[in-house]
Amino acid sequence: MKSGLDGTIVAAFGRQYEVELADGSRLLCYTRAKKSAFACGDRVEVTATPTAPDQGVIERLHERTSLLYREDAFKQKLIAANVTQVVIVVATEPSFSPELLTRCLCATEDQDVKALILLNKADLTYRLETARAALANFASLGYTVLETRAKQSVEIVRHHLAGEVSLLVGQSGMGKSTLTNGLIPHAQAVTAEISTALDSGKHTTTFSRLYRLPGGGELIDSPGLQMFGLAHLSQDALAWAFREFRPHLGQCRFRDCRHDAEPGCALLAALVSGGISTMRFNHYRTLRNELQSALQARAGH
Repeated sequence: MKSGLDGTIVAAFGRQYEVELADGSRLLCYTRAKKSAFACGDRVEVTATPTAPDQGVIERLHERTSLLYREDAFKQKLIAANVTQVVIVVATEPSFSPELLTRCLCATEDQDVKALILLNKADLTYRLETARAALANFASLGYTVLETRAKQSVEIVRHHLAGEVSLLVGQSGMGKSTLTNGLIPHAQAVTAEISTALDSGKHTTTFSRLYRLPGGGELIDSPGLQMFGLAHLSQDALAWAFREFRPHLGQCRFRDCRHDAEPGCALLAALVSGGISTMRFNHYRTLRNELQSALQARAGH
């Protein structure tokens, strides 16, 4: 029995995990506990089983540098660990949700990892200006926005992925798997046509998988998102995750200000003066109310 083998989880299938060892070999691993708490990208110590050399057991989790996950009032879903960058893919078609984009950005800010926004399918020019307008506010906050055409050259994206452990996230149908295939031809990620009637994509990626990029870097493709709960954040952490709020935090008249209708609220003053956009402040209010509802639901459960 081989014990004490270090490896990286390169795919997570519920309670089963594919672990890549230092020599490039892979084991299908299980956990000893009924509840698993591992994510794609986790670095782990495993033991190979003597009866099945291609299988093993995860014995220990090494310390993480970051963990991206979503959570509502009662459950959480791990997405990826040890990433240095989150690449949020939106597209001209189907239409994307600016609020979901804000949620993803809040998760990156909370974990102190870089964020990159990709506007995919930029060749669909009849929808391009609408998509650009929806992203203008995010670009004004300092987030990098790249325009890509997934079925054409992806070299502009490759430059931003070099040396990073990047997580691809986005709504279904935005072209994440097609981008993955363009960056890593052998990935053979499954793609599907857009369901135009529903204005949403069919779910084609059902689990997260890590790929080694040619020339360096790693890329984790993840299932399409329709929701991104942030119930694991505190109220203070949520406000901090909005980078344009930071110069005003701690400047309110009342220390326990909820930034709702209190007199002397620095965030409301910035909203009136144009320092904070109405769209982003509305996103903040929605998320703040969700956090409060999640706390109440847990307390009454």
